[in-house]
Amino acid sequence: MKMSEALKGGAAALVLMTTAACSADAPDAPAATAAQIELPEITVTEAELAGNPFRAEWTGPYGVPPFADIKTEHFKPAILKGILEARADIQAIVDNAEEPTFENTILALERSNQSLNKVMNVFGNLSNTDTNDEIQALEAEIYPMLTRESDAVTFNPKLFARVKAVYDQKDRLGLDEQEARLLELTHRNFVRAGAALAPDVQADVAKINEELSGLTTQYGQNLLAETKAFKLEVTDPSRLGGLSDDFRNALKVDGEDKWEIGLDRSVYEGFMTSATDRELRKQLFDGYRLRADSGEFDNGALAIKIAQLRARRAELMGYESHAHYVLQNRMARTPDAALEFLAKVLEPGLARAAEEKADMDKLAGFAIEGHDWWHYAEKVRADKYAFDESQLRPYFELGRTRDGAFEVAERLFNITLEPVEVAGWHPEVEAFDVKDNETGEHLGLFMMDQFSRDSKRGGAWMSAYREASGLDGKTIRPIITNNMNMVPPADGQPALMSFDEVNTLFHEFGHGLHGLLTQIRYPSFSGTYGGPDYVEFPAQVLEHWAGEPQVLAEYARHHQTGEVIPQALIDKMNNAATFNQGFKTTEYIAASLIDLHWHMLTSEEAAEITDARAFELDVLKKYKIPEVIEPRYRTTYFSHIFDGGYGAGYYSYLWAEILDADGFDAFKQSGDIYNPELAAKLKEWVYESGGLRETDELYRNFRGSDPGIEPLLRNRGFAPPSPAEG
Repeated sequence: MKMSEALKGGAAALVLMTTAACSADAPDAPAATAAQIELPEITVTEAELAGNPFRAEWTGPYGVPPFADIKTEHFKPAILKGILEARADIQAIVDNAEEPTFENTILALERSNQSLNKVMNVFGNLSNTDTNDEIQALEAEIYPMLTRESDAVTFNPKLFARVKAVYDQKDRLGLDEQEARLLELTHRNFVRAGAALAPDVQADVAKINEELSGLTTQYGQNLLAETKAFKLEVTDPSRLGGLSDDFRNALKVDGEDKWEIGLDRSVYEGFMTSATDRELRKQLFDGYRLRADSGEFDNGALAIKIAQLRARRAELMGYESHAHYVLQNRMARTPDAALEFLAKVLEPGLARAAEEKADMDKLAGFAIEGHDWWHYAEKVRADKYAFDESQLRPYFELGRTRDGAFEVAERLFNITLEPVEVAGWHPEVEAFDVKDNETGEHLGLFMMDQFSRDSKRGGAWMSAYREASGLDGKTIRPIITNNMNMVPPADGQPALMSFDEVNTLFHEFGHGLHGLLTQIRYPSFSGTYGGPDYVEFPAQVLEHWAGEPQVLAEYARHHQTGEVIPQALIDKMNNAATFNQGFKTTEYIAASLIDLHWHMLTSEEAAEITDARAFELDVLKKYKIPEVIEPRYRTTYFSHIFDGGYGAGYYSYLWAEILDADGFDAFKQSGDIYNPELAAKLKEWVYESGGLRETDELYRNFRGSDPGIEPLLRNRGFAPPSPAEG
């Protein structure tokens, strides 16, 4: 998953800050007047800014932020100063007496807001990787403030009039393709955010935006607090049966005779799969799925309120629901199309899940429950395929696996990633200089932060400390990060990975390449631009190379002996690849359905919701999701949709799987997974092109046609293999 791009690209980004999850156009009506957003007076003295690293040019290697010099107290004054400068940038555009032009309006917007972006890129990243109480308090204060600033830009009638004046003459301006796209998207973003609405409606939207900013921040903080607070303590080592020595050692509390199991996903999945103690599995299962659903950090009421406000905002914007608002410019276009797509995959998924449960019931000798599924699925896998996933771990050492992903990128895209000594935000961060092999050009700096810690939010994601830019002829290349939450190894031990973690590493690296390789000169649509039903494609397609025998032979070597992973083990892994896909498909689609139904509510319907759990249970019952399969995310810990940019869009991972399965199928059918002609098209039209064109057109330029669903169904084992696959 990638971070929200809420602060991406100039003053146009201020418009995007509160609408990053929306992509449908509102009625394009003239706005002669607009709601007046009351902005508080801001003062910040030179004394408060003295020695502030955000007010100095960063002269270190690659322009990396001077992390060692940045203190929590530096953020607020730098943000306040950035806001004042952003206001001045906008006022200068509005007060310009010259006729609106592309240069003095659209480019001026793109150039604006630079000092605010500089500090917010660091603040947003560090609040995810190294948060503390002060930073969390500052989040709650700053984000509503930034939302007000965003709305003041959106609803400035003179500013929108200038943007519209340039847009109305777009066909006579002689713009090149990137300039024309910048104009198109700038105008679209203003209209999307409500610039063309009546003044009283704008005022209501602004109020909702500000309230949502506070609620979503609180939701995320509640979830982090609940996740980090949960510790399942074990003092009797006999209860840790089934766990590998490495895993058990990683759970050991230093200096004490006890072990602690937390809720980081990699820990959770590993324990639920391996642990033989059924009662401990149930306790961990309940701890995971009941997060933030009661008590001090209850997210249920927050989720209801967020859904109600989004529904009301969509109604004000002229849409039936938030989902209709979001999906209009996505590849699915409508909620009904998204639901229809999910239903096509859910039907065979449910059928396969029923078969899987029958196998597990037979092996267990009783009807398994939700906390049993992971454990007995692994037993059935071992029984059916003589394959135990733990057999893979010795061959997937983190450093060598990372190098394997780099090798794939180097062969596909003719680039090199060289390790460099750059001080990061944490001692474990690694940095790599990314270069074009043909020209020697520096493409970007890539930084990796792979291990979990209490100050770091859960999950895995890509983000940027600096976006690519070519404004005013000055080439600025990006600083891109990947973050995971692997269990740190015990002292002196190697970091060994499950194959799911291997896929996650390749996935996030795919996002990273999307940010690094971009050749777009305008930050507003450089790098990882696009709705999630497309932006997951460049990440997911790279996962296919991770499990190819040809690629595994390069990087999957035993961490002690250096032995290449045996072909017999690869064959077992591939034979078992579609195992448990009924469960995986059903749990994912269940969460996607919960998301869509929260956001398909009309304003009137949303107002009637009083119990978040009852609502989601009704959704699951409607689609006949069996109780034994817990949705991947429940409402109270579904940060993708309530604290991120995926509201009404979680289905996108599966939608993008249509693209990645179809896209990789092209390489397989060609007989060469590094086919140079296909790789060149993939690089040009996907990884380099950002938001240069609409996403369906970008895909067709790479593939030559629209994607079909058949490769996806084959990959999940729901359809027979193609002749080329045997």
